[in-house]
Amino acid sequence: MFRGTSAVNLDAKGRLAMPARYRERLLESCGGQLVATTALGDRCLWIYTLAAWEEVEAQLRDAPNMHPMVKRLNRLLIGNANEIELDGNGRFVVPPLLREYAGLDKKVMLVGQLNKFELWSEDAWHATTAAYLEQEQGVGELPAELQMLSL
Repeated sequence: MFRGTSAVNLDAKGRLAMPARYRERLLESCGGQLVATTALGDRCLWIYTLAAWEEVEAQLRDAPNMHPMVKRLNRLLIGNANEIELDGNGRFVVPPLLREYAGLDKKVMLVGQLNKFELWSEDAWHATTAAYLEQEQGVGELPAELQMLSL
């Protein structure tokens, strides 16, 4: 499980150094093999371990492929998926098209989201977080599926 937010930098070649607190776990669980793709609904990237990504692919493979929403998901998620791998220094290259999609420049935020990471431009992350905090007053009740949370 991945949690927390890390401010990291992309170098001139589009490489990102995975924070040390995740490296060993990633090397043990997936040999440093990851998959990056576009996020749904936000201008950020989703980064999965290979095993977690294969679960997503299996769910999409089993979905009715003629359904318009399934086609959309396949095109956005599978069509933009890129296999990436941690190098010996714990870095990986963020593919150029994905960097462009998410507006990634030098300063980025890597955000743990349980079974995956999100990779945001620093400015977009701060703007999105600020917007969520402003909305907090009018959010209303939690959906029934989340009412069991002990927050």
